[in-house]
Amino acid sequence: MTTPPIDPTAWLDDLMQAPGAAWPAAEPALQAWQQGLAQITAFWTGALDPGAGAPTDRRFAADAWQQDPRFAPLAKGYLQLSTMLSQALAAAPLDARSKAQWGFALRQVVDAMSPANCLATNPEAMQMALDSGGASLVEGARLFQADLGQGRIAMSDVSAFEVGRNLATTPGSVVFENELMQLIQYAPSTAKVHQRPLLIVPPCINKFYILDLQPDSSLVAYAVAQGHTVFLVSWRNVSAEQGRLGWDDYIEEGVLRALDVARRISRTDRLNTLGFCIGGTLLASALAVPAARGEQLAASVTLLTTMLDFSDTGELGLMVDEAMVAQRETSIGAGGLVRGRELAQAFAALRANDLIWPYVVNGYLKGKAPPAFDLLFWNSDDTNLPGPMYCWYLRQTYLENRLREPGGTLQCGVPVDLSKIKAPAFIYASREDHIVPWQTAYASTQLLGGDGRFVLGASGHIAGVINPPAKRKRHHWTGALQPDAPAWLDAAKQIEGSWWPAWSDWLRPHAGPLVAAPRKAGGTKFPVIEAAPGRYVQTTAS
Repeated sequence: MTTPPIDPTAWLDDLMQAPGAAWPAAEPALQAWQQGLAQITAFWTGALDPGAGAPTDRRFAADAWQQDPRFAPLAKGYLQLSTMLSQALAAAPLDARSKAQWGFALRQVVDAMSPANCLATNPEAMQMALDSGGASLVEGARLFQADLGQGRIAMSDVSAFEVGRNLATTPGSVVFENELMQLIQYAPSTAKVHQRPLLIVPPCINKFYILDLQPDSSLVAYAVAQGHTVFLVSWRNVSAEQGRLGWDDYIEEGVLRALDVARRISRTDRLNTLGFCIGGTLLASALAVPAARGEQLAASVTLLTTMLDFSDTGELGLMVDEAMVAQRETSIGAGGLVRGRELAQAFAALRANDLIWPYVVNGYLKGKAPPAFDLLFWNSDDTNLPGPMYCWYLRQTYLENRLREPGGTLQCGVPVDLSKIKAPAFIYASREDHIVPWQTAYASTQLLGGDGRFVLGASGHIAGVINPPAKRKRHHWTGALQPDAPAWLDAAKQIEGSWWPAWSDWLRPHAGPLVAAPRKAGGTKFPVIEAAPGRYVQTTAS
């Protein structure tokens, strides 16, 4: 018998009228809340030591929260309420997707309700106001006005960084450009280089220089130092003039054009290739187009935190449904822009307690301007996307998951089958990635047609990838491929330090013999246009 769908509104009405009948599974949560109320009462009556059972949440870690009998119960009660609501949702009679969607929405509300976010209920902010004679509040108001003017919450001191001055400084030259991208060829740092170059395709949702942040954390500089001639696609931050461009344009005039130019400059038939995030999705799609015609352009494929199978897209996928995609297709499917600021806000909402509320509290309540942080400067340097490209991507991947199906998508006029890409593949994922779940990234090992290797790194979507060996941070796991992700992790070996050397060792045999490094970038048909990082990366979203 088919279970009728649950009407969440009716369920909530029932809960309000008869919680015992509508919500029997929530009884443990209600008991926990009652215990919390009892502790709060004991706090106020002096029957409980202020430090007893103090909350350990980092928002309430300061002594003012832990010891003050006016605020410790407030923090404790808030955390108890958060727990009760989470347990209540877990017990709700909803299907898994609806429950996950409600959970995401609930977390946004609960995070916003934190007493740390309000001046009147934040003892640290009030003490700073008293100690500074109100100067912290004046500065907080100034910071709020500045953020209001720029339309975003500042997460880094923007005056501390400049692309081309202290970010994206690896020497190189722009050797090709069209309306969609510039192609950078980096200068060698070794006397000899591998015959076969490396083409890097970064995500088009952000600027490329996350891979060339600063010299000591640059994956580009690291690859160059390993003797690779590196080419990199610098996507244009599109304006209304490019608002008509579609997914096929990003394949044809983006990745495939870059492959063609790099091959002609280096005079080689195949390249090593690397794609990061959606750049990996674009790269795999682009390689599958000539593969459908019997042509293999890649000697190897490296995919970093990339989804090809969109079965599990994490919380980001909860925002995508038929109604949302159809609305987008109606409004911008034939032309228009998705503003980078909108995309940045969506990503920030996934980690509001890391990427939104700390900056509200420290900035507006305490009057503390954010410190200089290169990664967060990059994170705020958002880019626009053309509406047709964005709509194709949403429907074919997040909504319908057709890319994984042989012939499931038609790209550049041919049915795409990822299994026809016969190059060996190095697939990397980050274990705490909130954008590309690592199990989803692992699924790519079952889709590509060449021999595969999977490496799992610690930390998240960006910090896991940008992990230079010299810093000796974190660890990673490696092991032989297994039928599924849990089996792989069970058998994998944990190794201390960065995954970069493992990738470099894997890539070396595919890069060809060492030859004399080129004396200059480009060639007769591809003269140098300008020095790296080029104009395209320096344009701001509008």
